[in-house]
Amino acid sequence: MLKPLGDRVIVQVVEDQEETVGGIVLASNAKEKPQSGKVVAVGEGALSPEGKRLPMSVKVGDTVLYDKYAGSEVKYEGEDYLVLHDKDLMAIAD
Repeated sequence: MLKPLGDRVIVQVVEDQEETVGGIVLASNAKEKPQSGKVVAVGEGALSPEGKRLPMSVKVGDTVLYDKYAGSEVKYEGEDYLVLHDKDLMAIAD
């Protein structure tokens, strides 16, 4: 499994299949980039200027919303993930 460093979080993107009212499935290039996903790994947190670890705002299993163009996409063992900084997360969804 991937282990993020510092204040990074690894998110598995939740891709909703989009359909129109008539039931036509949209092509992947016609869809908006997803902005939510499930946290699968969390780093230890950033270091403060005093050298103390700052707590992360999320935990594994949280569903999060993030900035539209934030993070780096990575493929690992056939799965697509997004690596984000903690600051790029906007909210935790219930």
